Amino acid sequence: MDEVSEILQKPEDLPRWWPSVYLEAELQAAGDDRGVGRVVRLITKGFLPYTLSWRLRVVESRRPYGFTIETEGDFVGRGVWAFEPEGTWVDISFDWRIAVEKPGVKHFSPLLRPLFAANHRWAMRRGEESLRLELARRRSGASAEGAPDAPPGPTTTSPWPLLLAAAAAMLGALALAGWIVRSRRRRRRSLARGRRRSG
Repeated sequence: MDEVSEILQKPEDLPRWWPSVYLEAELQAAGDDRGVGRVVRLITKGFLPYTLSWRLRVVESRRPYGFTIETEGDFVGRGVWAFEPEGTWVDISFDWRIAVEKPGVKHFSPLLRPLFAANHRWAMRRGEESLRLELARRRSGASAEGAPDAPPGPTTTSPWPLLLAAAAAMLGALALAGWIVRSRRRRRRSLARGRRRSG
């Protein structure tokens, strides 16, 4: 558990071992000896073709059982990491309660929520895979360059998948709105015919 805690409590190292999501990290304040007050500026990306720029601040440490962060920038909110020993394993949970403030992404959120949720699940799966590789690298004593298995890298930055998904969501929303309007019109006509017959 100490190893996991040590790795995750240094967010400035994320681009080295979790490069599929963390493109850049800059330590802006080291914080105290438990990491409280540590501030890191991050550039992140999932499989969708946009990046997010944000800062995290460690506001609480329960080392080695976890820590709490607050975020600002394209992500605004709070995240709580918790580590619990399970025999030779560590059960890791991350309670992430944030709002996305990036223009464009924020505005498409109501329509594309399932796509954004899938993007987050993809990022966390890459994180689990990358953490396992980082633990194996540390235990083997290999350097990051000499590690037998490199962590998965970032995805393409092409805007086409997001644009196509946004267009499909908009067409779907327009089709649904059209169906609702037509359905209401049919109901009104049916009611009007019923009144004429009874009158």
